[in-house]
Amino acid sequence: MPDRLCLQGILFVLYNDIAWQLLPLELGFGSGQTCWRRLDRWQKAGVFDQLHQVLLAELNAAGELDWSRACVDGSHIRAKKGDPTPVRRRSTGGRRAASTT
Repeated sequence: MPDRLCLQGILFVLYNDIAWQLLPLELGFGSGQTCWRRLDRWQKAGVFDQLHQVLLAELNAAGELDWSRACVDGSHIRAKKGDPTPVRRRSTGGRRAASTT
């Protein structure tokens, strides 16, 4: 399956918020499984990170980015500030049954 058609299938699934297995074969994008595998392979290869960098560079060079409205998102970076506060965890194990004797 050509990369372009797989990309179209990936975008169709994400845009329409449907399960991969519900991608209609009639659209010609290949199966949902094929599109998902290609997405996984591209993600692991860093294709989308590279694409993001290229788009930012091109938009910046064209003066199309308004950096005064930019913000930094650190949600994927762990913040280390002092000692971690211990948190009491709930047990996921079952409780012992009450004795019936």
